[in-house]
Amino acid sequence: MAEHARVEIRCSGSGGQGILLAAAIIAEAAAALGRHVVQTQSYGPEARGGASKAEVIISEGPIDYPEVQTPDVSLVLSQAAYHKYAGDTKPGGLLVYDSGLVELDPGDDRVVRCGLPFTAVAADELGKKVVTNIVALGALAAVSGILPVEAVRDAVLSRVPERFRELNEHAFGLGLRLGQEAEPVTSSAPQTA
Repeated sequence: MAEHARVEIRCSGSGGQGILLAAAIIAEAAAALGRHVVQTQSYGPEARGGASKAEVIISEGPIDYPEVQTPDVSLVLSQAAYHKYAGDTKPGGLLVYDSGLVELDPGDDRVVRCGLPFTAVAADELGKKVVTNIVALGALAAVSGILPVEAVRDAVLSRVPERFRELNEHAFGLGLRLGQEAEPVTSSAPQTA
């Protein structure tokens, strides 16, 4: 975050995908590093299955306006969330999305895009779709560089119950590897993952 005084992050997906936990982990990681942080959340009346979002603002100084307007980084885990929230991503910002669940609008070159199969990795490699959000956090940490990977990993482990720490640490590691191997794109050329 050396060059950014303020970074706005939006995590979005369907209710039940762990979006709120993902944002809380990002906020906790930033706070542990001494950053100023605000985390908010919003979800539809559907609770499970409806589009939801959680937002984090990280700043080197006080946060005067605690609402995300144009996220620098958007993490999107569902098609409905993509249509509802991703369009606000800042031009030149980073859009990290689940390539198995989200189909991007053709020709949208205004953001850097990084599609990775978070849900497929969680299901196929761990047998647990419930950790898709943690796989996505690992990739986001690697691709965005906003926070040190270790800080995010530590926040993951502090937020999950002890009996699930090993599973979540493995999920984070798989996501980290995905992110490290990713090749974000800025053109409308097809992306494979």
